[in-house]
Amino acid sequence: MKAGEKIKVSTIRMILSEIKNAEIAKRGELDDDELLSVLSREAKKRKEAIEEFKKGNRQDLVDRETEELRIIQDYLPEQLSEDELRGIISETIDEVGASSTGDLGKVMGRVMPKLKGRADGKLVNKIVRETLEKL
Repeated sequence: MKAGEKIKVSTIRMILSEIKNAEIAKRGELDDDELLSVLSREAKKRKEAIEEFKKGNRQDLVDRETEELRIIQDYLPEQLSEDELRGIISETIDEVGASSTGDLGKVMGRVMPKLKGRADGKLVNKIVRETLEKL
């Protein structure tokens, strides 16, 4: 606050508010996975808002949402690279014994808990789909 970083202060306050709301809904303290889930959900909201604001030619709002997203990502675990994702996905496909795109749900159900907060679900889905189509 003393540094005058208004966007950072408002973003952190918003995150704390969302955490408090989640605690109220749960009627207890959140564990690390639940906190990670709240942060991931907020990051996802920002990404979706950025896409919509770009469509509406609102660069001022795109800039604000991008800054908020950057602040939120500072509190999230480091995101995995695409190569690391492909490796984990290939291992999971072998574990499940998937052989076609019909097994997408089985693979996604097993791979997402492994990646919790370290990868975007849309990207994971895209890579799983591509990998299964090659089989």
